[in-house]
Amino acid sequence: MPALTDLILKGHPVQRHRAWPRAIVEPAVWTSAIAALAEGHWTLLGLWGEANAVHMALFEGPVGTIGVISLEGLEGSYPSVAQRHLPALRLERTIRDLVGLEPRVCPDVRQWLDHGRWHLRFPLGTRAAPLPEAAPYEFLRTEGEGLHQIPVGPVHAGIIEPGHFRFTANGETVVRLEERLGYVHKGIEALIAGASLDRAAQLAGRTSGDSTVAYAFAFSRAVEAAVQLDIPPRAAWLRALMAELERLANHLGDIGAICNDAAFSLMHAHCGVLRERVLRAADVAFGHRLMRDRIVPGGTAADLNQEGAAALRTLLTEIRQKFPALVELYDNTASLQDRTVGTGKLSPDLARQYGAGGYIGRASGRTFDARHALAYPPYGSLTFDVPVLTEGDVNARIWVRIREIEQSLALVEQILDQLPEGPVRNEVPDLDEPREGLALVEGFRGDVLVWLRLAESGRIDRCHLRDPSWFQWPLLEAAIEGNIVADFPLCNKSFNCSYSGHDL
Repeated sequence: MPALTDLILKGHPVQRHRAWPRAIVEPAVWTSAIAALAEGHWTLLGLWGEANAVHMALFEGPVGTIGVISLEGLEGSYPSVAQRHLPALRLERTIRDLVGLEPRVCPDVRQWLDHGRWHLRFPLGTRAAPLPEAAPYEFLRTEGEGLHQIPVGPVHAGIIEPGHFRFTANGETVVRLEERLGYVHKGIEALIAGASLDRAAQLAGRTSGDSTVAYAFAFSRAVEAAVQLDIPPRAAWLRALMAELERLANHLGDIGAICNDAAFSLMHAHCGVLRERVLRAADVAFGHRLMRDRIVPGGTAADLNQEGAAALRTLLTEIRQKFPALVELYDNTASLQDRTVGTGKLSPDLARQYGAGGYIGRASGRTFDARHALAYPPYGSLTFDVPVLTEGDVNARIWVRIREIEQSLALVEQILDQLPEGPVRNEVPDLDEPREGLALVEGFRGDVLVWLRLAESGRIDRCHLRDPSWFQWPLLEAAIEGNIVADFPLCNKSFNCSYSGHDL
């Protein structure tokens, strides 16, 4: 099997693509890349389309190589990746819905994001097509004696985004779960097309509200890669500080919420208090509880003053005082352990095949963390561990979060101790020709990918944003199989995939 760099060399390189190479390839090269994916040599990072082109981002793990290959000049179809590599399936169905390109010999041709209720078909493509009548969605058939179906959603009982879950069960045991998503599709990639950099950065940060820092971080790095702009060192460190605060807030919230779904509300209450402390400290430090719109192309839109730094140090002290007791409470509550240990197991093989990121992958033995693997600034100058377990159950996903909280506390302290002085933003230069950029940033769920093309005017020509949930939602279907229906909330919350980030 050739190296990824050798495969890219077989194509026509796109000279203005940064920070990793992109090449326009022939169908035979595309097919050989599919074979490498199917054989487990590479990991699929992303798959997206334009009116007459498809692009596939790949990662070669042992050497840390990233590359993009493209088929251009397409006339309506392209060779299916999902035919041999199932993690591409929903991405291909999405390409079909958004741009109208058909994946040849795709194992599933049902619509995905398009529920037949848009005012037009193929909104990112050029191929006009009449609007079909909205038809019932055909869920996959499951046959056998004593089976019954349980439909859940898309509207749920709590304050939660919409998604439909169709359970097939034998008594209380789940035989199959099939998801239907797309209810919160907002056309964010269409909104970004033609937008200025500042407006596009705002839109990118709203792809998934709980990951606004991660998305703005990835978008900004993609722009900076495209124009080859170095940002001030202080800005790079402030970005990491915001990213770790976002990780702390979400992990604390998730641990409490998982325990709450196991009817242990005490953990939920205490974790909720600590999460609130993080959000308030972020507000003092950066002027916004979620730090929205604080990361921009060229640097940051906010600096950290002495009051903000003091608030963050106080936060570190409080969490370090209170969090160990909560960990002990979780670990020593037998009724809680009975619900989480052994529940919702995800095998290491599936985690590796789907390139599952974040706590989902790391709880099932996958070691990838973009902060460590790519060492983008300032993480190459920071000391931290990547916690990895192999059990793959709800309990393991909680423990990875616990260890990541401990690591984030240490990272925040290192950043505060070593934060360089200086400006926090450089101006993005004017362009004399179109440019393309690709970035991968570690969010709290896993790696967030952003690819974009800048027009000569400096506006966004095309932007694709890939949430880690694209490769995690299908794994929830596998993890719940063989568990009881009542354990689905635990499994679902331990995954905590994003609806909004997935639905675009």
